[in-house]
Amino acid sequence: MTGAQECESVTLDLLKKKMTEFAKERDWQQFHSPRNLLLALVGEVGELSEIFQWKGEVPKGLPDWTEEEKVHLGEELSDVLLYLVQLSDICGIDLGKAALRKVQLNALKYPVSNERSQASINGSHSQAGRF
Repeated sequence: MTGAQECESVTLDLLKKKMTEFAKERDWQQFHSPRNLLLALVGEVGELSEIFQWKGEVPKGLPDWTEEEKVHLGEELSDVLLYLVQLSDICGIDLGKAALRKVQLNALKYPVSNERSQASINGSHSQAGRF
């Protein structure tokens, strides 16, 4: 499996293709049931969580993190993404379309005028960034 070139656009379809090839080359498809992929995904989310576990609140851009910590974070984020892409593929879900649909549904559920007004009144951001 070759890495993505600098100018190559990384899409969900490209990741899906690369992961399918990777598993096929190793004869791992037999282990890639929805359940097994979900459990692997949960494990990777746990590993990702460990990175943040004792850091408290972390500012955007991770200015106090070492390059090594950022590389490790990128690896764990990638593991989560790759298992998610594989899980959606095995389940026959177009993840890109599903994500866009979810953004549209959230726009209906959380209209701009209501969210801004409510956050201003309450001085809170309890719904901010929620999907």
